[in-house]
Formats: sequence, C-alpha cells, structure tokens
Amino acid sequence: MIKTLLFCLILLSAIRLSANNPYWQQTVRYDIRVTLNDATHSLQGFETMVYSNHSPDTLRYIYIHCWPNAYKDNTTALYKQLSQIEERKTKLKKIKDNGYIDQLSFTVDGVKASAEADAQNTDVLKLHLPTALAPGKDITIATPFFVKIPSYFSRLGHEGKSYMITQWYPKPAVYDSKGWHPMPYLDQGEFYSEFGSFDVHITLPSSYVVGATGQLLTTSELDTYKRIGKTNLLTPSSPSRYIPAQPPIKTLDYHADSVHDFAWFADKDFIIQYDTLQLTSGRIIDVFSWYRPGGNKEWMNSISFIKDAVLHYSNWVGEYAYPMVSAVEGPGNTSSGGMEYPMITLITSPKAPKEELDGVIAHEVGHNWFYGMLASNERDHPWMDEGINTFYEFRYEAEKYRYNGILGDMIPDRIKRLPAEDFLSAVYNVIGQLKTTEPIETPAPAFPSEFDYGLVVYAKTAVWLRILETAIGRQQLEKGMQSYFSTWKFRHPYPEDLQATLEQTTGRSLDQEFSMLHHIGSF
Repeated sequence: MIKTLLFCLILLSAIRLSANNPYWQQTVRYDIRVTLNDATHSLQGFETMVYSNHSPDTLRYIYIHCWPNAYKDNTTALYKQLSQIEERKTKLKKIKDNGYIDQLSFTVDGVKASAEADAQNTDVLKLHLPTALAPGKDITIATPFFVKIPSYFSRLGHEGKSYMITQWYPKPAVYDSKGWHPMPYLDQGEFYSEFGSFDVHITLPSSYVVGATGQLLTTSELDTYKRIGKTNLLTPSSPSRYIPAQPPIKTLDYHADSVHDFAWFADKDFIIQYDTLQLTSGRIIDVFSWYRPGGNKEWMNSISFIKDAVLHYSNWVGEYAYPMVSAVEGPGNTSSGGMEYPMITLITSPKAPKEELDGVIAHEVGHNWFYGMLASNERDHPWMDEGINTFYEFRYEAEKYRYNGILGDMIPDRIKRLPAEDFLSAVYNVIGQLKTTEPIETPAPAFPSEFDYGLVVYAKTAVWLRILETAIGRQQLEKGMQSYFSTWKFRHPYPEDLQATLEQTTGRSLDQEFSMLHHIGSF
C-alpha cells in the first residue's frame, strides 16, 4: 500500500512538472529545387526554409548541417571514424571520388547572413541571424548550394550512374529542451532532425526512374510508375521496363508532411513494382518497390514483404501514418543491410535468401516507427531506434519463419520446430548470455567496433525489452508501446519519456528495468 501511494505521488509530481514545463519542438518548412547532372555527378540546388521558433528562448544563431562536406577529405570526422573502426576500414578503399557542398550564400528574411564552419567539423555551420529570432516567430532562410556527389561508400553517393541522394541539403540542427545538437556526419552513428514539411522539385534526365520520400505530385510520372509497377507485380518473371517520354529532361515534384528528412534514389534500370495496402482503419496507402535487373531474385516478393511489415508494426505499435511506403534495392554494402528514410528505405543485401531479405526489409520499414514517426536522438541513444526496432524484427522473423537475423544458420533444426514463443525464448536465451563491455545506454560513436555496436545496440536492447515484456506481460508492454507511439508520434522522445509512458500505462515503477540500460555484461 505504501509503495502504491509513493508511486502515485511520483506520477502526480511528474504530471505537475510537465504542466509547468510544456513540451515544444521547432519545425522547418522546406522548398528545395535541385538539378542532377549525371555527367559530372553533381547537384545544383536552391533551398528555402521557413524555420519556426517554438522554444521559450530567443535565438541569435542556428546551427546548420552541411553533411556532404563529411566526404571532403581525410580530415573529417567521417574519414577519421572509418580509419579507426577495423570493420569499416575497407570502405576507405572504395573512395574514388570525394564529395562536398559549396556555393552557399545564406539570406535570412532577404538579408545576407554570415555563416562560419565549426572549428572541428567542416560539415557543421553556425549561421548568425541578422536579427534575433524571438519565441513564436518565424524566419525564412534561403541559399543556393552545389553538391559534388562522392563515390558510394557510405550513405550519399553514386555507383556509376546510380544515385543514392541522402543527407544532401543544408539542414538546421535540432534545438530542444537540452540545447543545440550540432553533429558531424558519421558512418557509425545516425541522426537527429527537426520535423516539418518538404516540397522538393527534382530535375534530371527523363531516362531515370526515381524513388523518394513523400508523394509524387507529377501525375504523368506517378501514373506511369503505377501502371508499370502493377503489371510487374502480376508478371514478376518478365518485368516491363520504364521507357522515358520526351522531352529529354523532366522535373518531378514531391511533397511530404510530418517528416524530418528527405531522400531520393535515381537509376535508369530500376524495375518497378506497385500495389496498395488497406490498413485496419480503412485508409489505403501506396506501396512501391524499386529493384535492379540481375539483382537479388527475392525482390520479386518485395511488395508482399513491405506490406507484411507495415501490417505487423501497425498492429503491434500503432497505425502507419504516411500515405506511401517503399523500398529500394541498392548496391551491395557489406557494412549494413540497409538505411532507412521516411517512407523509403535503401536495402543493400544482394545475396540474402528469402527469410533474411524479408527480415531486413521489415527492419528497415520498421524504422518508419522507430526513428521516423518517433524521432529520438539516434546519435546519443541509438538503442531507442535500432534496438527497439530489432525487438519487433525478432518477433516478425520468429512468427513467420522461425528465423533470426542475428543467429541466422546457427539455430538447430530442433529449435526451429518449436512454437514461435518457445523459439523466441531460445533465441533470447543465447543472445542474453553474450558478454558485452559497453552498456546499452552508450552514444553510437563511443563503441570501439562495429561488432560491439551491433551486439549491444541491436541485440542486447532486444534482450532487455524481452526481459521487460516478461516482467510486465506482453499485453501490458503492447499497451504501453502503443501509448508511447500515440503520445510521442511526430515528436522527439528521450529515454525518460519512454519510461514515464510505460510506467503510466502499467501503474508501476520501472526504475529497476531501466537501470539495466546502464549495465555492462550479460543479462
């Protein structure tokens, strides 16, 4: 009884604290016009950003990410990290062309504004505002920009005339209740960005097929993609190819709301598949996949993999909120299975069998929840997206295949014959015994190796959630995670927000379970 009263007092105190310090977050409305030059592998663009200050603070400067500069030379944080992490050193050998962003000339509300590069990281700028930005006010920031696209060895890049255009435009760093979060681009360590809307206008040769974040508003192109994609879905063994219309250059217009990034992929040889998916609410969304001739043959089943992932995550966590979902087959990349962006994910698993490819697609599509709609700080708390997402990936793989993306072929046949829950218990028992030298609550750059990063952030976080599920029950955990999703959707949750939401749902303190995030070793 005394414990119950104490816990109620803690909850009431937290509620009062929240009322006295209401949550806020900044927003950005982007309009970006960009042209791809596939002869010089470059982008010429102009960007306008309407930045809204919802904070209680007056801002005199804004940090701007200019992440293409991470590819500039061997002095950047990206190159230094690649040279220090043994498993990623091979990426340095793939560098044929460096990349950079320049021709920046910022104005703020039409007045020229100065920007200086960070002393340590040339891919972070400090934009000085000509006039201080008061709480509740907006400013319009504009600049031209030029991007030299590097050879593909990290996320932004080209392989021949196949383009992966990610982290490519000037972008304000997050300013939240903990202050500014300017960060250099890293290969091991992801991102943290402000929500907003994007209107992006991409001009490029008409022969390219483009997959991107958001809705394609150019109806002639969209109708063509849908027509070809539907045909290919019905006859995957003899796919129809995209034949460009005249003139030789086209402009594609995209729009996206409530997202914090925009990525696009362009290739002349993409095979398109298309279908629709009706969610539980009755809402219908578009489903696309773009894959390569001569690539992984399992991509013929990619639409069903994408749809299955969306339905499972919608049921387990909360309904998918965007109007479109898609996946792209990219060049092989041994350092990752893929990389996620809002509404679209790049998959780089050229030799994956059916179970593995389905699991990778489910994981990357699942990031639309954990990082996409629930936009945690991935750099400082990578477990909040990768680890929680892996927990759901494990369940997806177990229920569908009795497969596990971490253990793979090491699982004996007798274990594979078990019911899904017993199979999962056996998997978690093995992974839980693996010893680690870093706690789950470790920033991504602090892990000394890719192995440690993967084991702790992905696998051990999933084990931790399994322990939490066992302690409070699957039904309570599902109820808590659904409450977490509905409360923090399109916002920036921190670990304490996840704990508070789960405690409010379960009516019990979870201090003991959350303290395990700081535990070193096996559990």
